[in-house]
Amino acid sequence: MVHDHLADVAASVGAGWPEIAARLGLLLLAAVVAGIGLVAPWLHRHAQAAMPRRLVRTVWAAGAGSAVLAVASVLIYDVSVVGGGVHAALSLAVPALLRWPVAARWTAAPLLLVLVVESAAGRSGLELALDTGYVVAATAWFGIAALVLGDPAARRRPVPARIGPLATSLAALLTGVGALRLALSGIGIDRRLFSSAYGLLLVAVVVLPAAATVANVLRARAKRSPGAIVTTCAGLVAGALLAWTALVAVPTPPDLPVPGKPLLGTVHLEGRDVPVLVTPHRPGPNLVHLPESAGTNVTISAGGEQVVATKRPGAQGLWAEVQLPPGRSDVIFARGASSDELGVDTGELAPRPLPADDGPECAAAALGSLVAERPLPVDRCPPDVLTSADETALRELVRYLDSHGVRAITLVADATPRGRAAGTVVRSEAARAGIRVLSGPARQSALVIVSGWRTAHQTAVRAAKEQLEAPTYIRGIYLAPWLLNEPIATSVASASVPLRFDPREPAAIDFTVRIGDAFGGQRPSVGAYREYLRANGLPEQGPLRVFAVAQVSVMSMPPGAEHAPGMAPPGEGPDHWIARATVVPVSLPLADADG
Repeated sequence: MVHDHLADVAASVGAGWPEIAARLGLLLLAAVVAGIGLVAPWLHRHAQAAMPRRLVRTVWAAGAGSAVLAVASVLIYDVSVVGGGVHAALSLAVPALLRWPVAARWTAAPLLLVLVVESAAGRSGLELALDTGYVVAATAWFGIAALVLGDPAARRRPVPARIGPLATSLAALLTGVGALRLALSGIGIDRRLFSSAYGLLLVAVVVLPAAATVANVLRARAKRSPGAIVTTCAGLVAGALLAWTALVAVPTPPDLPVPGKPLLGTVHLEGRDVPVLVTPHRPGPNLVHLPESAGTNVTISAGGEQVVATKRPGAQGLWAEVQLPPGRSDVIFARGASSDELGVDTGELAPRPLPADDGPECAAAALGSLVAERPLPVDRCPPDVLTSADETALRELVRYLDSHGVRAITLVADATPRGRAAGTVVRSEAARAGIRVLSGPARQSALVIVSGWRTAHQTAVRAAKEQLEAPTYIRGIYLAPWLLNEPIATSVASASVPLRFDPREPAAIDFTVRIGDAFGGQRPSVGAYREYLRANGLPEQGPLRVFAVAQVSVMSMPPGAEHAPGMAPPGEGPDHWIARATVVPVSLPLADADG
């Protein structure tokens, strides 16, 4: 069935629906108690006798309900004992002090303060001001409604001159504050207002008090007694307050998809959220990418066809190619009995199919700008061109091999523009150094791979097998900079790669954590990191060095020894470029032209 965004509430606040319902009921009932308590002296004055029993019963019921919910929140939901106790005590004190109206008012004031603190927890600045204004105005409106409805005679005659305009002003204030919250939400006037729980709540905080404002104005012009109108308006204000309070528990909907820019979305399968990448997000062929944590047997339906997401050589996670029509449509994901859909919008752009073999590398690179929250159009793919930085890195790599006495290289390239250019660079530099370039495995050669992901992965797997059968590539295995990707690097026991950045430096670690958080624990790729830097306007700079990638992290701990508290086992944790491996420099900075 299609995923209901309202179900995200529990995940967004770390709670379930019972806790959220308790919070909403607690705040609404407390607002009713505080509002009536604040006008208690006026109620006694207008009643000219004891306060109407029905109103007293209402205050006692609301106060008792608020106190019970406060105590339950302490016992069940780990709410502060002090906060819950104060809330419960004040909620019961107000009805208990109604015989002494002034005392009830002075008790209702701190209850209102507690209500503001609870509803605006964790907010500051303008958001705090808006929360305070909305809660205070709604509470005051409940007091005014009590003034009118508490006196049976008042319900049959026009509202006193001061109360009618005040009720209208408060309802208008609620409308204005709600409209300002809507303006600051970032949603704007688009379809998310009516297609997401957050948008519907924003509509409610504006429309409900606006309806109360209109009703009050029409009643005043008609000079009618309040009666049912006040009751109706009180219900509208109560609904608006509930919607306002619920906003903090509902996740903000993601930005609308932009045609031509890669789309990073989320679907809900079998009780958990799964990130999804759609690239290039144009009409025609598109690659859909899911993290490996999504599990197997995920089917994807689009354009009337259904495909199963599978692994691709050299790439992390799961992949599927789908056909997307122009304009808006839905891509449906299913696993077992669970399914969800992701809305896409490809516009009327021209198709831009990704390369058959190198599409995953292109799509994975797009994750970089998405992690930077500055998505860039997929106007190029890494295999389309050999950058000057990579050309320099390959030249210096060959010189490094020459300085270490390597006299033969087994070169593996491919037919992409980058692969052909990289092969030419390696051959020309090897010719200058007098190094033979071979096309097959050899005992005394170094394997240099400058192809795309698919060919590189297949070559690395084959090389690992050959090394097990006989001494092969004893001078080492070397990868082009763009091949520092977990499936490739971990296909062999060890490999080396020339890099202009250190995967252990703060910027790289920050990116590693960010991409893992955004995409189900996925590890980074060099292409994604470069797009991340490009989206942030940062250059890839630093001394060019050769780094070794090995599937041993550090010296093992003695038998039975424990790691330091809070310290992850070597090679583990979200900040490692490659899981269960180390990437460390094994050369001094190379004397390149750009370094």
